Amino acid sequence: YDIQTKPKPGAAWGTSLKKGYTFDTVEEFWCLYDQIFRPSKLVGSADFHLFKAGVEPKWEDPECANGGKWTVISSRKANLDTMWLETCMALIGEQFDESQEICGVVASVRQRQDKLSLWTKTASNEAVQVDIGKKWKEVIDYNDKMVYSFHDDSRSQKPSRGGRYTV
Repeated sequence: YDIQTKPKPGAAWGTSLKKGYTFDTVEEFWCLYDQIFRPSKLVGSADFHLFKAGVEPKWEDPECANGGKWTVISSRKANLDTMWLETCMALIGEQFDESQEICGVVASVRQRQDKLSLWTKTASNEAVQVDIGKKWKEVIDYNDKMVYSFHDDSRSQKPSRGGRYTV
């Protein structure tokens, strides 16, 4: 997890990241889930991450460097918690056909609206990304448009607001 604050001059992004917990089994996940905060309980400007072992939630991580993310917006805290849990269970239960392509998920708690982002490895593989997006939309029972953006686009000076793919 991390709390987005103004970074100290010269500090690299991610210096505020704190490793919370790790787990190897579904049973360990449930023990942790029952003991840790739901994303909606975090303070504003906080991010909660669930990533595969060895993968950091940074664009610079080799697993994420050529990837991107599907993003959904939640204006209700209860929806954020439900979508978070459903996503975690789908990832742990390997419900995605392209599970090797998924890096992790981030819940971002903000004052006006929260968002959930599913990070993937290979942004340029449109067919795989669209399949992941369709499956995730089904998993979280999301009816609005979902947008995929490349990390490279997000890094640029003028990021593309519309995203590259939609489902």
